[in-house]
Amino acid sequence: METPDNENIKFDCFRGCTVVEGDDGVPECTYRQGCCKLEVYDYLKGIPSEQCRDIFEVRFKNTRKGFYRNTSGQSIKTGDIVIVEAQTGHDLGIVTLEGPLILRQMKAKGVDPETDDLKRIYRKARPFDIGRWQEAIAREQETMIRARELAADLGLEMKIGDVEFQGDGTKAIFYYIADGRVDFRQLIKDFAEEFHIRIEMKQIGARQEAGLIGGLGVCGRELCCANYITAFKSITTGAARIQDLSLNPQKLAGQCGKLKCCLNYEVDSYNDARSRIPRVSEPLEFEDGQAWLVKTDILRETLYFSYEKGSMTNMYPLSVEEVKEIQAMNRAGEKPESLIPDQVPEAPEFVTAVGDDSISRFDEIKRGRRKKRHKRKNSNAEA
Repeated sequence: METPDNENIKFDCFRGCTVVEGDDGVPECTYRQGCCKLEVYDYLKGIPSEQCRDIFEVRFKNTRKGFYRNTSGQSIKTGDIVIVEAQTGHDLGIVTLEGPLILRQMKAKGVDPETDDLKRIYRKARPFDIGRWQEAIAREQETMIRARELAADLGLEMKIGDVEFQGDGTKAIFYYIADGRVDFRQLIKDFAEEFHIRIEMKQIGARQEAGLIGGLGVCGRELCCANYITAFKSITTGAARIQDLSLNPQKLAGQCGKLKCCLNYEVDSYNDARSRIPRVSEPLEFEDGQAWLVKTDILRETLYFSYEKGSMTNMYPLSVEEVKEIQAMNRAGEKPESLIPDQVPEAPEFVTAVGDDSISRFDEIKRGRRKKRHKRKNSNAEA
């Protein structure tokens, strides 16, 4: 079998597969694990389990997944493209997980394999099914653009973010964003008349839309909502205040325009550290003057004081224990000798890779050598 050229390979990251046009015109799809959104690493791969041997996780477009029971009698494994039961007709998806890890995933999603009625896997997809599936996928982009035009003509305050066709091409899910309630009864009629398919409208939030579309965050990594987050918690600016972050909306907002989900990641650690930091509402009294609090390193539990109020220069660090001890002395009418330590460390806390030298220092040395050589040539000529 010849290896196809990279130019002939189509990478479908929305569904986690590669598509290659075959010699007979029928597309060949291969599961590509690297670009699968909400991917789960199977660290229990190869371990048999009788309890879940017929249950598989099937992935569709973007972050839509489901658990299905294999009733076909065929041997199915991760990476197979299968035909599954749908509410109307049938759908086509890719098996992304099998084995005992399925039970953990089902527990996290609140699905009980004993009591819940799981939909069925009919069979593996045939070339005809894959070709029909690819034809439906090719209609999604133009359908979304036309759907936006129809919604705008009706004056509806909504945004259609994505369109997903069912595997048999008879139904489409329209994902939309709206601030309030939208009466789209007339819109559904227009969609059915325009596209001649069954219509399902599904409202999502701005964070869910970012997870569907995907992308890279300012940290350079894949968006958390497209990588692993499935349940979105409320995020407020209080999380930024606790961590002493700048309240600049442009820096706190993510790709979706909302506050970044990662603002909640370290809030508990900061709250725990803050509980041990004493409250400093008045300056600390020393024999050589008053020291004002100008900065707090919460995670290191270090407080920085200066003799100049509101100044960030000449700051001296004190640990939480030292601050509590000095406050107790001030309440008792005693004053420590001085805030300035006996030995001030000379090494800076942060240094650059090249130090404090100029990056043009090598050019100056090179010019100096040229002058010396020129003088030597003149002295030899005079001799």
